[in-house]
Amino acid sequence: MPGRREYTYEAMFLLSQAVAADLGGAVEHIKEIISRGHGEILAMRKWDDRRLAYEIDGQKRGVYILVYFKAPNDQLGHIERDCNLSEKVLRVLILRADHLSPEEIQATDGRRELESEIRLRGTQAAAPAEAAAAPAAPAPEPASAG
Repeated sequence: MPGRREYTYEAMFLLSQAVAADLGGAVEHIKEIISRGHGEILAMRKWDDRRLAYEIDGQKRGVYILVYFKAPNDQLGHIERDCNLSEKVLRVLILRADHLSPEEIQATDGRRELESEIRLRGTQAAAPAEAAAAPAAPAPEPASAG
C-alpha cells in the first residue's frame, strides 16, 4: 500500500454562466472544495469563457477556471467527489502536474486578474441595481393652456 504523499495537481473546473455570474462566489466554492481536501492552491486563473461542444445540463456556454494545487494523494478522491456532488461545478478534470516546475506554475497565476474581474463584475452588477432602486424623477407637469 503506497504511503501518503503530496503531489501537485492541475484542475480544470467548468462552471455554467449562471454560476459564473457570481464569479466571486464560484471562486470561493472552488477554494473551499480544495481546502476540504487539505489542498493548497498554488495558482488560479480564469482560463476561458466559451461555447461548449455539446450541451451539459442544458448549458450551451461555460466558464473554465484553471487551478494548480498541492494535496495529499489520499485526498484526491474526496476532492473529485465534492466536485461531482457540487451543483455549481458542471465538470472537473484533475491531472497530476509533475511535469511543471514551480516557476512555470507561478507564471500561470492569474489571481490578481481574477480578483479585479470579480470587483469589476460586482460594480457592474451594483450599478443597475442602484439605478432600479433610485426613485424615478417626477414627470413634468403639462403646461396649462390658458
